[in-house]
Amino acid sequence: MNHENIISKLTLEEKIAMIHAAGLFRSGAVKRLNIPSLVMSDGPSGVRQEFENDSWTPIDDTTDFVSWLPSNTCLCTTWNPNLARKFGEVLGDEARGRGKDVILAPGINIKRTPLCGRNFEYMSEDPHLTGRMAAPLVQGIQSQDVAACVKHFALNNQECDRLSVDTKVDDKTLFELYLPAFYDALMEGGSYSVMGAYNKYDGEFCCENATLLKKILRDLWHYDGVTISDWGGVHNTEKTALNGVDMEMSVTPDFDDYKLANPLLEKVKSGKIDESVIDKRIERILTMMERIKLGDKTRNKGCTNTKDHQQTIQQIAEEGIVLLKNDTAHLPLSKETKKILVLGDNAKRTHAAGGGSAEIKALYDISPLLGMRMVLGGDAQIDWLPGYYVDNEKHVAGEVDWQAESLDVDYTTDRGKEQFDKEIRPIREKYLKEALDACPSYDEVIFIGGLNHAYDVEGFDRPDMTLPYGQNEVIEALTEKCKNLTVVLINGGPVEMPWINKANSLIQTSYCGMHGGLALARILFGEVNPSGHLAETYPVRLCDTPTEKFKSYPGTVDNSGQRHVEYTEKLMVGYRYYETEEIPVLFPFGYGLSYTTFDLHDFSVEKTDDETVCCRCQITNTGNRAGAQTIQLYVGIPEEGQPKKQLRAFKKVALAPQETKHVSLCLSKKDFATYNCKNQAFVINEGTYSLWIGTSVKDIFFQSEVTLSQSGIVK
Repeated sequence: MNHENIISKLTLEEKIAMIHAAGLFRSGAVKRLNIPSLVMSDGPSGVRQEFENDSWTPIDDTTDFVSWLPSNTCLCTTWNPNLARKFGEVLGDEARGRGKDVILAPGINIKRTPLCGRNFEYMSEDPHLTGRMAAPLVQGIQSQDVAACVKHFALNNQECDRLSVDTKVDDKTLFELYLPAFYDALMEGGSYSVMGAYNKYDGEFCCENATLLKKILRDLWHYDGVTISDWGGVHNTEKTALNGVDMEMSVTPDFDDYKLANPLLEKVKSGKIDESVIDKRIERILTMMERIKLGDKTRNKGCTNTKDHQQTIQQIAEEGIVLLKNDTAHLPLSKETKKILVLGDNAKRTHAAGGGSAEIKALYDISPLLGMRMVLGGDAQIDWLPGYYVDNEKHVAGEVDWQAESLDVDYTTDRGKEQFDKEIRPIREKYLKEALDACPSYDEVIFIGGLNHAYDVEGFDRPDMTLPYGQNEVIEALTEKCKNLTVVLINGGPVEMPWINKANSLIQTSYCGMHGGLALARILFGEVNPSGHLAETYPVRLCDTPTEKFKSYPGTVDNSGQRHVEYTEKLMVGYRYYETEEIPVLFPFGYGLSYTTFDLHDFSVEKTDDETVCCRCQITNTGNRAGAQTIQLYVGIPEEGQPKKQLRAFKKVALAPQETKHVSLCLSKKDFATYNCKNQAFVINEGTYSLWIGTSVKDIFFQSEVTLSQSGIVK
């Protein structure tokens, strides 16, 4: 494809048509030259339902049922990059099966605060883990001839005033914490496109931000892919044309009035903006079309809802579920159990059709209750009681109108809330009494609660880390009454657990896709050995978190109504903060239990002439059940302001009973480097660096040091 020749044949009007939307999810086409539209779709957990071209009205058809994949949070708790690749292959294949050219995924923003309503769409609080999972996911998507669109670039770490919040962060924190995963996804993973964020950075909207999109993305990283706005993220024609995204998308049907439509056309015709800035955009768009084989007969046609897709989804769900507590080895439960009482709204609730742009029109969705019945068949009596009351009107209210401009919505006034609580108190008491009265009659009691998409949702942040619907009161009462209690929480992020010391066994799952309920049941009853590890810290209380400590969330509002957020905690996000300040946590980053036991031994550290460092050990499955363990390597950098520990390598290892394997985790110079603002580059310094190997940031089996004798800029 001779791009220069094609560009020379395009009229100015045709060029303009190609760089803005002609539908809510498609760009403009040039039929005269056989240049098609780029057809796009959300989202991170599957291809979103079809809408009318110029309205948010679903087509109400049966042709857009798809597979619902696990959330990125669930994927990341697998700590398995190979599964990330398979996840991407399924997502890309289904996107092609639905005729899409660009899938708006993955979302990889750092989990700066546990309250962010969109955290369930993101991966981790750690940039290394996020990048290691995002790059193969992108490669998997694009292996199916569809472009990934990594989002949201950058600093989109809260939903509160997300459309306009002005974020301020120092360069060192920006380059060491918030940009590395984007670099991995775009430059190592090779993503063909990236989405600009809604928020501002340093006073300028991200979609027209010269520092982010020109200085960093183009000049420093030499990124050659297409930059696409978040829907409605463009505000100024001239700034965007000169500094911003290649393509403008939005949520309204007045396509010709978009900032990169007629307003840009007029500025080019008047000579205020040179046509060459459009030509560069067209070149990148044509390159992406070529990369995804648009118009090529050999292009993958794709398919949806295949058995292979479902098997991959099942495996991801099984590896992503995290066993957090198992006192007295209460789990796994016996499949010979005769009477089981299941409590909780999340036991029956399905979650595919909620959460904002991550919503999916799933072909089916196996709930935990259904999953248990599938595993046990008719051999056990499985009964369900609600346990706690869910106000479904509020549940729905949290999911609707996520595209609205103003997203700071109170569900009710304080007075109204007080009245509402008074009205539902008798219902809650009734449900709790029913559950407590029933417990003694059952061999096992399984409480399945947590959050839902009234709380894990685009457009809203959670008000706190408390389990909603009075669940803490219910679980507390159950722990007093039921010694055979298993607690399962379905959450997109951490919650406070004041009852944790009284609970025998605890399983944490995120939104695990259409087979999530079956995966959970197979783990509960021992068909699968859990191997998930947390990808974020679970603090004891919200007040323990760094954004609360530094009072840096949700920011302050000035007299003009502009919200400002300054990341004064700097690098101290997640485990980096808790480890450095020695603050106790509920469950540490990287933590996860198994039904078997492992021993790490025979450690060694070797440094080569070029100062590559290899850490080696052996791992033995000392139990009688096959299982997998994730070995994690953390580095301590001797520089003021650096966290005590930073994840730099990991490997998930599967072992048969009594099997031993050798593991090598190697570090390059970049793993010891920090960003130097004066040099505007990553540098490595002479000194002694600490090394820790363990199965979480807290569970350390081996500690050592390595001395590096060379200093300088690291490319």
